[in-house]
Amino acid sequence: MILDLTNYEDREYLIISVSEIHLVDFNEILETSPETLRKSLDGTKTTIKWEGQEPKFINNLKTKEGPYIYDDIFSIMQTSEWTTPSATN
Repeated sequence: MILDLTNYEDREYLIISVSEIHLVDFNEILETSPETLRKSLDGTKTTIKWEGQEPKFINNLKTKEGPYIYDDIFSIMQTSEWTTPSATN
């Protein structure tokens, strides 16, 4: 199966606690390892994404926020929880 990495409309996103990373099956999502996960600035949350059917391991997660579509997660990622505000002069 070849994924079109430019077609964000087919992706779904979930925010979970970093304490649950050990429950993630990286064979079912687009990230490849814990090191490729984006984390919140305080290091307590991370995001996962997939295309198509929801991964089975998600049923075992207790700290789910979502799923979100691309536009929603993009807005969330712009908040101060995920992105350091840039200095303006």
